[in-house]
Amino acid sequence: MTQTAPEPGTSDPLGLCGVVPPTVTAFDDEGRLDEAATAAHAAFVVDRGADAVFPLGTNGEFAMLNAEERRRVVETVVDAVDAPVIAGVGCPSTRETIANAEHAERVGADGVVAVTPYYYPVDGDGAVAHYRAVAGAVDVPVYVYHIPSKTGNELSLSTIETIAGIDGIAGVKDSSKNVPWLAQAIDSNPELTFLAGSDSLLFTGLEIGCSGVVSAVANVFPELVADLYAAYDTGDEARASELQSTVFDVRSALKRGPYMSGVKTALSLRDTGFDVGGLRAPLRAMDDADRAAVETELTELGLV
Repeated sequence: MTQTAPEPGTSDPLGLCGVVPPTVTAFDDEGRLDEAATAAHAAFVVDRGADAVFPLGTNGEFAMLNAEERRRVVETVVDAVDAPVIAGVGCPSTRETIANAEHAERVGADGVVAVTPYYYPVDGDGAVAHYRAVAGAVDVPVYVYHIPSKTGNELSLSTIETIAGIDGIAGVKDSSKNVPWLAQAIDSNPELTFLAGSDSLLFTGLEIGCSGVVSAVANVFPELVADLYAAYDTGDEARASELQSTVFDVRSALKRGPYMSGVKTALSLRDTGFDVGGLRAPLRAMDDADRAAVETELTELGLV
């Protein structure tokens, strides 16, 4: 139950709110899935203030995993945490998305997150049919993952409104960074839970009605993002805004170097007791110069 932060949607049986990190998938030195470190990271964020976890999002490198690895990640994280697990299940095809969703439900995930189908263009009618089929296949809540910059498929406001009427659709994780679109979607669909999906818009997302935040920064510094949410929820918007400024600085540091390398680099700079390894090719790690710069920036912020 929230205090002054936005309430989750009435169609969301999980009542998702607060901080939901898109947890990382760990690899060993040979590039193989490291289940122990994947579990340790999920437990790490929950122990330090996360309210739920989202394995197999973008930060979880889901598109780099084969079907069996994806399923092992879900099983691993479900067993690792005492918090809601909303597992990423999205694929280009409806058939494979349903298979992943059924598996996630079977092994104990509390909900599933289905990114809009990608690679091929999908119109509004196709998106509605896709989400109707996924929601009809499982009894756990389904959350739409809207990230048109990566999928190439943007959902119109009218399409979101139609999807909202499907039984089993509980919410939307929006990473479009389109604030007017998000504000209108929230206004038109109060029954849905909305999760702000960019660290650049944590405070803004709460201001316009998101009940929670899916934060990559929270993968490394869950305490920081949990403090931001707690400040907002207790009515201290000035403090929440100040912490958003710190998140901006952390986000800038993590965006150094190759795409997605910042989170795992920064995790290696914390004394966590586990090693999530590098990224799966063709994604690649930071070079020594970028790593040193990240360490300097995070040290100056007092975070490592």
